[in-house]
Amino acid sequence: MKARACTRREWSAIFLVLAVAVLILLLHNMDILEFQQEVNSIILLRVTTHPDMNHSFCTFQPLSPEDTLEERLLLDSIAWPETPPLPAPLYSVNTSDPAHSTFTILPRRGGGQWHVGDQLEVMIKMSDFHGRPKKSGGDFLLARLHNLKLGAGVAGQVVDHLNGSYSAVFSLLWEGDAQVEVMLVHPGEAISVLKRLNREHPDRVYFRSLFRTGSLSETTVCNVCLRPIQQPLCNYTDLRTGEPWFCYKPKNLSCDARISHTMKGKGGFTMAYERKLFRRGVNLKVYIQASGPGNVTVLPKKKGQPEVKSSSVTSGPSGYYYQGAWRALDGTTVQQFNIYNITKCLKGKKVHMYGDSTIRQWNEFLIQNLPGLKEFDLHGRSKFEPFMAIDNANNIMVTFKFHGPPLVSRATVPPTALPYTANEIDRLTGGTNTIVIIGIWAHITPLPIELYIRRLQGIRRAVVRLLTRAPGTVVIIRTGNPRALTFDLSRIFSDWYSLQRYKVLRAMFKGMDVHLIDAWSMVLAHHLPHNVHPRPPIIKNMIDVLLSHVCPQKDS
Repeated sequence: MKARACTRREWSAIFLVLAVAVLILLLHNMDILEFQQEVNSIILLRVTTHPDMNHSFCTFQPLSPEDTLEERLLLDSIAWPETPPLPAPLYSVNTSDPAHSTFTILPRRGGGQWHVGDQLEVMIKMSDFHGRPKKSGGDFLLARLHNLKLGAGVAGQVVDHLNGSYSAVFSLLWEGDAQVEVMLVHPGEAISVLKRLNREHPDRVYFRSLFRTGSLSETTVCNVCLRPIQQPLCNYTDLRTGEPWFCYKPKNLSCDARISHTMKGKGGFTMAYERKLFRRGVNLKVYIQASGPGNVTVLPKKKGQPEVKSSSVTSGPSGYYYQGAWRALDGTTVQQFNIYNITKCLKGKKVHMYGDSTIRQWNEFLIQNLPGLKEFDLHGRSKFEPFMAIDNANNIMVTFKFHGPPLVSRATVPPTALPYTANEIDRLTGGTNTIVIIGIWAHITPLPIELYIRRLQGIRRAVVRLLTRAPGTVVIIRTGNPRALTFDLSRIFSDWYSLQRYKVLRAMFKGMDVHLIDAWSMVLAHHLPHNVHPRPPIIKNMIDVLLSHVCPQKDS
């Protein structure tokens, strides 16, 4: 049947309907655009970013040629293997799956039975959620050898072969059973997300300050890295250390009117499919099973077998637990200190602690265990503000000061409560009766690693000056440690971020006349769950190591 041709009047009606539809669509899109612009302006004030931006908007002062070279070498030393990108729909199935992955204890080299002093090697094979072997590296794995009944444990060294297989190597340090544990912290694809977050969103934790003059007050966003908007900045870069800190300038108040610091919030910045890479019980800090026996029996040391020692400051186990006590492998004799011995060791000494709440734990341990040490009552003092306690009878003074910004906490503190550690060290006289303790890591993990490197360089220079004018000063430096993780915590405080800073810190102070408390190894080797604030038995061992450096055992 032949179709009837449209008349001119019908064509006109059709074009009119189409024109009205286009107009409605255009107006609708303009409304959407207007709404998006409004939302974007709000987001901008909340310090988010365009996906293509990176932390080039962070402002750092120029480094000397020597510091620039060191920074480049340190960044190269912590470079992580690249993981091939996956299309979004494949994230849930083609990434590393601990449930389909296994580890195998390899036979002893040369055959025979295991003895104290031998090296145990474990081969780890990673597979995806289909059970297919992975072909690339980049997974973040932790390994531990332990015996719960003996209170024994030691961290293993993991090597990435870049082909989906990994080795974990352990020193055999006690007789009896030794059980292997291998944990997937993050699949390599999750590390790629963490890299992107650090590169594109160094301000994903953001802060604010209150400015006040008389009855007039304003609040603005502050950070090391502030995105350029049509608003001038207040520059609070420290004149001595060069440490950067900025706030958007209040509209009606001067920069000198700043009276407080607090964390404002944390950004999202992850796609829905990326969140599948950070699932507790699935692929976030999950143990991998053995394909055969997961333990070995260790016999006594053979005659003539050399002692296991930490091979250097940056490799090999720094120590291990046995009967619940930490034994160092760097030649330090770790003593067990009771209340009497702690008082005797610290008698006539000034202990100055600088850092975060993991250092404050040590401060609190001394307060709780030394009856004569009395805290100054400062009437409602915040736990982030300067602290002092004195034992008059034994002439012991203990102080604690939080490090310079950032402080990732909802607590509101005055800016003066957050002094830069390098400046504080420069104010010390030092001497044989002075102990300086430094621990800076947890609050710095969300920010660019370059900031951490530069902060440590400044602290190291201050320590060098201190040891030059007062060579007898005891300097103790605490590393970071693994912690419990959730999806939200991983984006900000992942163990991968902490591991980078752990490596940088150890390399930064290598060869100096300072003592490192290897909190990373001490937490990893212990049977207690990972926690940003290690549990009391671990803290007690850390204090024993610390005091063993302050009051080393004298040869009889």
